Amino acid sequence: MCRNIKTLFNFEPPVTEEETRAAALQFVRKISGFNKPSKANEAAFLAAVDEIAAVSSNLLHSLATNAPPRNRTEEAAKARARAKHLPTGG
Repeated sequence: MCRNIKTLFNFEPPVTEEETRAAALQFVRKISGFNKPSKANEAAFLAAVDEIAAVSSNLLHSLATNAPPRNRTEEAAKARARAKHLPTGG
């Protein structure tokens, strides 16, 4: 899984449209292999981002859980701590 795509479900405050779109952009970049598409591919690239963001938003709004929402600040701190302990390439 792409490390830049973060879990968006069950957070307080809830996910924003910008966060959903950013995750969709990362997904399209990953599967297409383009960080920034050429002019010839730009329309298809952006359409895919829009469609994936919409489907992702629908999914996130349809999910249900009994678990209490996670705190964004606490989860970000945990992620930073985990990243600190990851070995670097070399």
